[in-house]
Amino acid sequence: MAKYLEVNMQSKLLEQVKAYFMALQDTISQGLEAADGKAKFIEDNWQRSEGGGGRTRVITNGNIIEQGGVNYSHVFGASMPASATAHRPELAGRSFHACGVSLVIHPKNPHIPTSHANVRFFIAEKEGEQPIWWFGGGFDLTPFYPVLDDVVHWHQVAHDLCAPFGDELYPKYKTWCDEYFYLKHRDETRGVGGLFFDDLNELGFEQSFAFTQAVGNGFLEAYLPIIERRKKDEYTAQQRDFQLYRRGRYVEFNLVWDRGTLFGLQTGGRTESILMSMPPLARWEYNYTPNAESAEAKLYQYYLRPQQWLSTQPNDLIARECQL
Repeated sequence: MAKYLEVNMQSKLLEQVKAYFMALQDTISQGLEAADGKAKFIEDNWQRSEGGGGRTRVITNGNIIEQGGVNYSHVFGASMPASATAHRPELAGRSFHACGVSLVIHPKNPHIPTSHANVRFFIAEKEGEQPIWWFGGGFDLTPFYPVLDDVVHWHQVAHDLCAPFGDELYPKYKTWCDEYFYLKHRDETRGVGGLFFDDLNELGFEQSFAFTQAVGNGFLEAYLPIIERRKKDEYTAQQRDFQLYRRGRYVEFNLVWDRGTLFGLQTGGRTESILMSMPPLARWEYNYTPNAESAEAKLYQYYLRPQQWLSTQPNDLIARECQL
């Protein structure tokens, strides 16, 4: 159901959201730099001729982070792109403002998962009608050699930040994440999930914004402890090759299925910033099959299928983990 903002409040609320997003970009950039201990983000400010712009921050060749980016953007235009109106037909014929923070981190060590997060806000306008608005976002984890404790920690943070807003939110947005970050042509999830939400306005503006802030603020709490646990893990050339092979799946998802990538390209966004999410190196191998009972096989057999990671009921999670 469409939700509306009073026209005279629109500008004020947009500025409030933008201020938070810009501060979040600063906080996450600083936290990742401290965790890496070597590399620094390079900032690239850009303008969009149709309206708006952003600041792209990229980090490369660090102690931990091989390549990553933390981007802020605010773009606006006279009409919504096809990718948006296909998803929400009521937006056809409306102008729009879209702002948000999006980040992807590709560590070098195969034992540290790739991570992604995004928070965003949209307002769609039409003369003579009330503006329609919504929030979206989430975060998800893509391990190559997953450790159960890390996955449980990631989901526990997601669960706990959702809890103040309703017991139903974590299972709802956890399931949505599993379904969204799914490679249909491979019949596998991109990773172990997390949270994904979109079209959020039913909580009202203040609560929807507060929830979006909780998600944005929760990213470092979820990710930095995993970096700290895994950063000294040794790895082999074979494990590095497998990481690059699995990074190919990341590329496939972003270019084939991701609505955010399509929205950015269709709105004339800055291509370099949009494709910042791609890994610096990736590889493909024809008809690859992991050796039975290997760590690589465990990823496919178990972790790339939706699981109830926080279930209190006995299951075969721990048993399978200990067997390998």
